[in-house]
Amino acid sequence: MDDLRFIRQTMENASAFTAISGWGQVAVGITAIAAGLAAAAQPTAERWMLIWMAEALLSLGIGIASTGFKSRAARLPLWNGPVRKFVWSFVPSLIVGALLTLVLLRAEHHTLLPGIWLLLYGTGVVTGGAVSVRIVPIMGICFMLLGGVALLGPAAWGNPLMIAGFGGVHVLFGFLIARRHGG
Repeated sequence: MDDLRFIRQTMENASAFTAISGWGQVAVGITAIAAGLAAAAQPTAERWMLIWMAEALLSLGIGIASTGFKSRAARLPLWNGPVRKFVWSFVPSLIVGALLTLVLLRAEHHTLLPGIWLLLYGTGVVTGGAVSVRIVPIMGICFMLLGGVALLGPAAWGNPLMIAGFGGVHVLFGFLIARRHGG
C-alpha cells in the first residue's frame, strides 16, 4: 500500500495543472473590462483604485470557484500537488504587489500601479504556469509585456493597458484554454 501511495503521489506531483478554467478566465476578463471602464470615469485616484481592488477580489472569487467547478466536473481533487505548486508559485507575486501598492499610495505615486500590477500578476502567472499547460506561462508573458509598456509609457496609458491585460488577455487566453483543455 505504501508503494502504491508513493506512486500515486509521484504521478500527481509530476502532472501539469490543467484545472484552470478557461471559462472562468473569460468571466474574469469580462468583469475586468467593466471595472476598467467604470474606473476610467472616476474623478479621483482613490475611487479608481477602489474599483480595481474590488475587481481583484471578484476575480479571485471567480478563479477559485471556476477552478473548483472544473476540478469537480473532471472528478479530480482540487488541492493536489500541481495545484499546491501553482498556488505557492503564484501567491508571492500577489503579496509583493499588495505591499508595493501600499508603499506607492503612501508616496502618492498611484500612476505606477498599473505597470506594477500587470508585471507582478504576469510574473505570478509565469511562475505558477511552470507546473501548468504551456499556454499559461505565455499568458503571463503577455501581462508582463503590457506591464512594461505601462511603466515606461505615459501615465494616461495605465487604465487602458489594465483593460487590455486583465480584460483582453484573460478573455483571449480563457477561450484558448477552454477550447484546448476543456472548460
